[in-house]
This record gives sequence, structure tokens and C-alpha cells, in this order.
Amino acid sequence: MDVEVKLFGPMREDVGEKTLVRTLPEGATVADLVADLVADYPVLDGRLLDDEGDIDTHVNVTVNGTNVRQRDELATELEDGDVLRTAPQVVGGRE
Repeated sequence: MDVEVKLFGPMREDVGEKTLVRTLPEGATVADLVADLVADYPVLDGRLLDDEGDIDTHVNVTVNGTNVRQRDELATELEDGDVLRTAPQVVGGRE
């Protein structure tokens, strides 16, 4: 199955691409996709996951617009044609 990966911020700069298409086996999860990405782009290793192997708190990861933290996090199953987006969290406001 094919999953589209859209990268934003520093991850896009690190990889040098805005969009990637990754081919994964049926039943693959977000964890499988992250492992696949890190295998080809080791620089993402410290960007997507924290030291405990969980999605870093400074990164938003969505599948088809839904944050994976609202689903099964890294165990979220993917389907053919899904779109995964990774973006740094943005905090702002006025003093």
C-alpha cells in the first residue's frame, strides 16, 4: 500500500522534500512508517520520536487530518492512500 508523507518545518529542510510516497505492507502502522522513514532519512530519528520511542511532544503527526494522539498513537493502522503529515508544534501569542 502507498502512504503519502507531507513534511513541514525543519523535517522538510532535513529531508529536502516536501512530499514523499512510501510503500508499506498491508496492516502497517505509524510506527512502521516512522521506522521506514528513519531507515532512509536517519536525521529524522531525533525529530519524530523522543528518547522513550514515543512521538515527540514537540511534533504533531496526523493521519488524514486527525492527530494520532487522538487515535492509537504509533499503533495507528494505516491504509492505502492515507496522508500522514508531520509538523513542529507552533506556540505563539502576545505578551
